[in-house]
Formats: sequence, structure tokens, C-alpha cells
Amino acid sequence: MVATARTATLRGIDALPVEVEVDTKGGAPSFILVGLPDKAVQESKERVYTAIQNSGLTFPNGKVVCNLAPGDLKKEGPALDLPIAVAVLAASNQVPLDSLRNTIFFGELSLEGNLRHVDGAVNMALLARQLGAERLILPACLAQEAAVVPDLEIYAVERLIDVVEILNGALHIQPVKLITEPAERDTKFDIDYSDVKGQRAAIRALEIVAAGGHNILMKGPPGTGKTMLARRLPTILPPLSLDESIAVTRIYSAAGEKPQDTGLIWRRPFRSPHSTTSYAAIVGGGTTPKPGEVSLAHLGVLFMDEFPEYQRDVLEALRQPLEDGIVTVARVQSTLTFPAESILVAAMNPCPCGFKGYPEEKCIGANACERYAGKISGPLMDRIDLHVDVPRLKPEELTNASNNEPSEKIRERVMLARERQTARFGREHLNAKMAPR
Repeated sequence: MVATARTATLRGIDALPVEVEVDTKGGAPSFILVGLPDKAVQESKERVYTAIQNSGLTFPNGKVVCNLAPGDLKKEGPALDLPIAVAVLAASNQVPLDSLRNTIFFGELSLEGNLRHVDGAVNMALLARQLGAERLILPACLAQEAAVVPDLEIYAVERLIDVVEILNGALHIQPVKLITEPAERDTKFDIDYSDVKGQRAAIRALEIVAAGGHNILMKGPPGTGKTMLARRLPTILPPLSLDESIAVTRIYSAAGEKPQDTGLIWRRPFRSPHSTTSYAAIVGGGTTPKPGEVSLAHLGVLFMDEFPEYQRDVLEALRQPLEDGIVTVARVQSTLTFPAESILVAAMNPCPCGFKGYPEEKCIGANACERYAGKISGPLMDRIDLHVDVPRLKPEELTNASNNEPSEKIRERVMLARERQTARFGREHLNAKMAPR
């Protein structure tokens, strides 16, 4: 008898539908898995067999053939363990075939039959709603992440045997309650612009950046607070909306960057890759393409310190995300597009030694300074809206300077400015994205 369970596999940040077809026949005992499975999916045969046995259920005798459709799509990751197990049990009459209809399954199985965390819960939930499924069955640790998708019943379970009892009607549990807002918005940060002495012009520039979504380049000698200023930018940005939170969580979940047993990400990301970070890590890619730093900073801040020290191809690759808010990763078999709409905060010294324009320090020379500045191309510089000098403060200025405004007050002005932009453009839109007409 043939049984079919519905699931999905991740490709980039998108979940793509997969059907798990299982047929049981007589003959010599064997378990055959076809349909372009990767190594992790191939290994699921042993996990599924052992989990079924250790759950007090029966793995069918004879030949078991499992096909993962469509056959031309590579299936990746251990999330297919649960749907394979459910399809095997349905094909051997241990759960009714009708109970599998309009249901999406995913989750990794332990050898004891417990369900484990997998990446991409919110991605799977969004696909389930798109496919018109009525319910989604997943590991309990993923409930809070998936429960933001309306019009879908989400059942969070701990063990394979619980899934079987739900499908057989022996266990009745309530679906996870829909989450539309965080229980309490956390707007408190450990850092604040009131920590900064002086540099009021730079803070004002960063306020404009936060209000209009602009990119900024801060230039100044070492020790003037460029990094300190950049790290406090998220403290004056508006909180994420529900849709924005889902968008950020999709990226982090697919990239494996999201902490386990946590719900949606409600804070704007702040990413600060080192200047030696590779092209693939910044832009995205790999054998199994994953989002890079420019995508992990989506709807947040991408801080690139020592800007000219990055590889030339990395810097030039920033042009597309700065212009279009997306980044395209091309591979022989496919091309993936990741969202990458963030605020770029770049920082650099005026020259390799950092002391150009300061007579009390000896600079290495004009030629070296020109070569250093020339590492950043003109087209890239054109995409950075604000260029701000962050000068060295005199000792008496540091001693006498009063603290700057707290981030909360600045954030209030930023949110008011964004409301005015929304009213002006008729939709959520920032000055940095204005079209010529």
C-alpha cells in the first residue's frame, strides 16, 4: 500500500514542498530511499527505523520504498525524519491514510522517538498556509517560532508516539495560540548614546541615518569613538513590526543562526563582520547556499569597520544590496535571491596610519594615503549618502563635555520623522529609497 505525507525542504530561505511516498511490499527486508536525498536525509533511514521500534510501534517487514518527490529537487537536512516515519506507519496501517490529508509534517527524530529542533520553522509554516494545509505538526521547541502564521492550526509535540495518537484520534491537544505581538516589547539596551562624550555632530548624522534609512561613512583617526557610535545605532531605530520580525526570523532560521527554543526575533539585527571575512560569508553562498552577513543584517545595521581593508570583490559586491535591497547568489544549478535591505555604517581611518591631518602625529605619507582611499571605488562611494568626520577630541573637551541625549529621546524623534515620511509617500517608505519621480 502507498501512503503520502507532505513536508518541505529549505532552499535558501524559502521552503519548497516535498511529498514523501512510501510503498510496502513483501520480500526480503530492505529500506530504500530515492529522490535526490543528501547525506543527512540518507541517514534518516536508520533514525526512522530505530525511532519507530523504540516508540513501541512496528516497522513493516519486507521491502519498504520511500520516494521524495519531486525527483529533480535535492532534499536536505534532517527535517524529513518525521514525515518519512509517518508515511511508513500509514503504509503499514498503523495510522489512517485520511489523517495525513491537509497536514504538513517536519522534524528530526532521535533514536528514542523524540522530536528535535530543525531550522526553518517559520519558513515551513508560511509554506503550509500557502499550500492551503489545515494543520502543521512539528517539534514542541519550534512552537513559538511557527505560531505567528494565521489561518493554520499548529500542533507542537514532543514524541513520535504523540503524533501517532493524534492521527489515530487517541490524543486531543489544543493548537498553539497565534502570536501577533511579543508578550512585552524589550526596548531597553545595555548601551546608550548618553554614554558618549562629545561627537554631537556624528550623533546628529546617525539620527538622520536612522530616520531616513541612509547609509553612512564615518572617517576619523583611531580612538575617536566610531565603533562606539555605530554600535548604538540600533538603540534609536524603531522596533520591528510583526511582518518585519517574520522576515528577519526567516533569514536567521534558514541560516541556522537563530538560537534554539526561541520565538521570533523582535530586535533589529546588528552585524559586524571582520575585515578578513570571506566573500561567501559576506554575500552568501556555500555548497548549500546560505544567507551571508548582508542578509543577516536585513532591516537592521551592517557595520563594516576598517572599510578599505575588506577584499575588493567584497566591497564591490555591496553595490547590489545598497542599490536594490537584495543580493543574488548564482550557482551552476540555480540562482538564489536573498533580502538585504539594511543600513550600512562604514568606518575608516583617514589613512593607513590614521594620523593624516594631525600634526602632532607623523603620517606615513601622501602617496600611501591616496592608495588607501583608492581602495573604495567611486560607484560604491556614490551609494553612501552621508560622509561624516569623527575628529579626535581634546582632553579638556572630554573632561568638560556633558553627556549626550539618551537614545530613547532620539528614537522618539526618529519615529516621528518616519511617520511623516509614511504620510508623505502614502505608504511605508523612507527618504533613502525615494525615486527620481
